[in-house]
Amino acid sequence: MSEQPKNPLHGITLEKIVIQLAEHYGWEELGARINIRCFQSDPSVKSSLKFLRKTPWARTKVEELYINTLSNL
Repeated sequence: MSEQPKNPLHGITLEKIVIQLAEHYGWEELGARINIRCFQSDPSVKSSLKFLRKTPWARTKVEELYINTLSNL
């Protein structure tokens, strides 16, 4: 694997991203920030990962929120 020093997501799994966002914002706030059902209706890490792995646009939104959250901390 080549190194990606400028990629803030390098080495971070989608599961870790979802868990950290859920812990930081809570599911309700996460669902308000990103309008997708897996965060709003009976949310869980497992169901969110299943949806996000199949839906590139939603995954992109989650990754962007994660990067913005990191830069604001």
